Amino acid sequence: MKIVVDFDKCNSNAVCQVAAPEVFEVREDNFLYILDENPPEGLRAKVEAAVRGCPTKAISLED
Repeated sequence: MKIVVDFDKCNSNAVCQVAAPEVFEVREDNFLYILDENPPEGLRAKVEAAVRGCPTKAISLED
């Protein structure tokens, strides 16, 4: 699985970080960072929750 973020849509609101802190991080500069673009399958449920929860629909998954 590969995480794709449309940074033009992203508001760095940290909803994804709450859902999957192992993968997403909003830092003090108020930008979203992807900590692991290809997270392990064990994190799929958390990543999918982050995708669903993104208010701007900026996150998607590729398999």
